Amino acid sequence: MSFLFSSRSSKTFKPKKNIPEGSHQYELLKHAEATLGSGNLRQAVMLPEGEDLNEWIAVNTVDFFNQINMLYGTITEFCTEASCPVMSAGPRYEYHWADGTNIKKPIKCPAPKYIDYLMTWVQDQLDDETLFPSKIGVPFPKNFMSVAKTILKRLFRVYAHIYHQHFDSVMQLQEEAHLNTSFKHFIFFVQEFNLIDRRELAPLQELIEKLGSKDR
Repeated sequence: MSFLFSSRSSKTFKPKKNIPEGSHQYELLKHAEATLGSGNLRQAVMLPEGEDLNEWIAVNTVDFFNQINMLYGTITEFCTEASCPVMSAGPRYEYHWADGTNIKKPIKCPAPKYIDYLMTWVQDQLDDETLFPSKIGVPFPKNFMSVAKTILKRLFRVYAHIYHQHFDSVMQLQEEAHLNTSFKHFIFFVQEFNLIDRRELAPLQELIEKLGSKDR
């Protein structure tokens, strides 16, 4: 949620994706912010009674995009082609970019380029009214859940890269509490609705277990 961030970290990597005020999705976002404020994240991620699952996932996906946008925006000067010649999450995990349309065959590229591709791709999905309808009564497409899962799987990679390659910079900027709170919220959300395959979460498995055990 944006209230987690100080004004110093208001530099976003991509423009913020706004949910129109007065819309039902805006109300849902406000509900999410209010329940997050209570501090019980397991409860905060649950589908509110009587709400549509697709809409709840859509609102939260937009919110996670905005959060990661801000978090990565704070460390872009440290994530360069020289410091990060490949997109990795520690020595065992390396990601190659493909989006199935413009780039069909996965390409190896430096982390800042990969993240630029990734965030631009996510932005395009979020801006597509046929995938993420913002108007009341417009139904979500049949493939919405698989699109949302792909978005969240890819957003996870940005968290994984920040934790593995840039945590020192995050500490220097005193942003680690923001990063941890944001990631914990993200993980509890994807666990609640089973949105990311366990294998994909492997680069941060220890951290995920630690965050989960603190909350039992």
